[in-house]
Amino acid sequence: MSSTAAGSPRPSPRTVTPTVETVLAFVNTRADGSGRRELFADGDSFAAWLAEHDAFGPGETVVTDADAAVARELRDALVTVLLAHSGDEESQGEPLLRAERHLRRVGALYPLATVVTAGGVELASPQTGVPRVFGTVLAAVTTFAQTGDWGRVKACRNPPCHFGFLDRTRNGAGLYCSTGCGSQVSMRKHRRRQRRDGGAPSGE
Repeated sequence: MSSTAAGSPRPSPRTVTPTVETVLAFVNTRADGSGRRELFADGDSFAAWLAEHDAFGPGETVVTDADAAVARELRDALVTVLLAHSGDEESQGEPLLRAERHLRRVGALYPLATVVTAGGVELASPQTGVPRVFGTVLAAVTTFAQTGDWGRVKACRNPPCHFGFLDRTRNGAGLYCSTGCGSQVSMRKHRRRQRRDGGAPSGE
């Protein structure tokens, strides 16, 4: 997870960097109501996912069901933070506080190491196995957050999607991972207004 070299141009906030790809790959493993399945359901499914993602370490890492549970907790805490970035009201208050407390505990359990070379500086996990996976996620989050654009990594506000994405809009005001999700939310709001006003939604 390399930092930007001194004197080099800063990447555009609309550029999906390797650090963002690492974060999104990890958080976009949840099941939802649209057919996506849970990829961290147990040790076997977590191990299969790791085998497909070289950025997180050797694919032959031994994974247990307990490791998968820890991965789900870390992921869900991050999703809560990303929903907060999107202004999702249900993620605010106590849910966000719980998520942030959990992330502090995870940060203490999986500390990072600073690796300095002539070519640059990076944060990396000094651990092996599954702990290295969690450290790699934290390193990616930390590296990207240092660019000042952490708030652009969001989770879609369309429930139950909550798919993680990089907001590449010019003003950073994106709320949904796709126009389809935005349209679904608009349609639900329209139907609620019609019911509130006593009219039957068209097509129903």
